[in-house]
Amino acid sequence: MILGVSEWLSGKLGWSVTFIRVAFVVSVLVFGAGIGLYLILWLVKMFSN
Repeated sequence: MILGVSEWLSGKLGWSVTFIRVAFVVSVLVFGAGIGLYLILWLVKMFSN
């Protein structure tokens, strides 16, 4: 909800917004890569409009 990445990605993939948000949280807690991935996807979202 902060940058709108989860909602944008759910529209692109056709997945549930909740599932994508949970996946980001789990990736941050387990792998530590979720924050970087989130920021990269935010940049992609900004430049794809």
